[in-house]
Amino acid sequence: MRLLTPLVLAVALAATPALARDWAIPDTGIIGVEQAQLDPAFWVRQQAQPDRVILDSAAIAMQNERLHRLDRSIHDLKALPAMLPREQVSAWVASLSKLPGKPLFDANGQPVPADTLTGVVANANLDAIADGAATRYGLVVHRADLRAFPTTLRVFTSNDDHDIDRFQESGLFPGDPVAVVHESRDGQWWFVVSPRYAAWIEKRHVAIGSAEQALGYGQRAPYRVITGAKAFTLYTPEDPRVSELQLDMGTRVPVLADWQTGKPVNGQHAYTSTVVELPVRNDDGSLAFAPALLPRREPSEDHYLALTPRHLIEQSFKFLGERYGWGHSYNGRDCSGFVSEIYRSMGVELPRNTSDQAVSPALNRIALSDKDSRARRLQIAHELQVGDLVYIPGHVMMVIGQIDGEPYVIHDTTGLSFAGSDGKTVRAKTNGVTVSPLTPLLFNGKQTYVDRMTNIQRIRP
Repeated sequence: MRLLTPLVLAVALAATPALARDWAIPDTGIIGVEQAQLDPAFWVRQQAQPDRVILDSAAIAMQNERLHRLDRSIHDLKALPAMLPREQVSAWVASLSKLPGKPLFDANGQPVPADTLTGVVANANLDAIADGAATRYGLVVHRADLRAFPTTLRVFTSNDDHDIDRFQESGLFPGDPVAVVHESRDGQWWFVVSPRYAAWIEKRHVAIGSAEQALGYGQRAPYRVITGAKAFTLYTPEDPRVSELQLDMGTRVPVLADWQTGKPVNGQHAYTSTVVELPVRNDDGSLAFAPALLPRREPSEDHYLALTPRHLIEQSFKFLGERYGWGHSYNGRDCSGFVSEIYRSMGVELPRNTSDQAVSPALNRIALSDKDSRARRLQIAHELQVGDLVYIPGHVMMVIGQIDGEPYVIHDTTGLSFAGSDGKTVRAKTNGVTVSPLTPLLFNGKQTYVDRMTNIQRIRP
C-alpha cells in the first residue's frame, strides 16, 4: 500500500473537507448518508475503472489454495483420516460446547433454569465419543443453523436482548459438504465439520453419502452460481424436497446440461428454467440427488462473477437493509457472513468469523496495534480502496468508496453511534446492512472506529 509522507499527509488532511466538516444528520437519520448514496450506481460512478479485474480466476484459485494451506481455521475434509481419534473429536466438541459464564435468559426474558442448561450440556454426549469412529460424509440439503449445543433453545446474555442468540454459531447452505463426527444423546443432532466451521446441526438437514459424492458435488460442471441475495427453485408438489428451495448468494449448483429436451421436470416443462441437480435426503437419511428447476428470472450465472469494484459494490448492495442475523439467524447473516457471501459470488473464499478473517495469513493484511498513532490510522483510512475489509473488535466492514476523501463502508451491524449536532452521542439501531462513513463512527464515548481498527485485509495482488 502506498503511504503518504508526513508533509503530504498533513497538507492532504488539512485540505480534506470530510475531516473538517460539520457532520450534519440528513433525513436518512444516519450521519453523512444521503438518499442518493443508497444506490449502488452512485458508488460505481465514483470509480475511475469500475470494471478493472482485481484478481483473475487463476489468481483467485491460488489465493484459495493458500487459504486452505495456511489458515488454521479452515478444515480440509479431504485430509481427514478414515477413522477419527477420540482426542480430535473431543477437542472439536469441547472447544465449542462451553456454556457462557454469565447468566442466560430465554426468548421471553426469563432466566434459563440450571437444570435446563445441565440437560443441554448432557445432550452433547461427550462421554459417548468413540475412539476410532469412522468418518462419515454428507451434504447439507437446505439452509440450516449451526449451533454451539445440540438444541434449538435460544439464549441471551440479558433479559432485553432478543437478537444475539449465544447458542447460534453459523449457517450452512444446500450442497455444503460436511464430515459427520459425533451424535447427540437424543439422536436428533450431529456434530459436523464443514470447511469453515465445526458445530452442531439437526440431522434432518444432512444426507449421508460417500466421500466422493459429498466432496465432489461442489466441483461438478457445468454449474450455476447464485448472484442475488437469495434465489429459489420453482414450487413443485411432485418432490417437496426441492420445492421453493432457498439458495443464498455464492451457492454453486451443478447443471444437468444433457436433460432431454421436452422431458418434464417434476411435472413442468424446463424451457423457462435451468435444470439443476440438488442433494436430497431419503427417509433413511441417505444421500440422493434430484433434478429441480431454477427459473431464468432468478439471479444466477454460469460462472463466478469477475472480481471488480463494480461487482463488489453491486453485490454488497443486494443485501442493503436485510435484517442483521447473528450467526446467520433470521434467515440473514452477520457482518462476517455478509462479506463472505459477497466475495463467495466471485469465487473468493474467506474464513467464517471476524476473529479468523482479520488475521488470516492468506490475505494481504495490514495489522494495527495500540502503538500506531491516530495520524497513521487516519492515513490508512483515507487510502482504503473498494473491497478492503476493515476490522474492529468483533466487527468487519467493506469499503465502497470515498466522498471528498472520506471513506465509506457497507456493513451488517446492529447499530451505529456518532456525535449529533449538540455533541451528544446518537445511537441509530440500524440492525441490518447499512451504509455509513467510517471516520465519524464512535466505538465508545472516547474512541472512534478508526482508533479501534485492528486489521485491514485486502483481497488483491
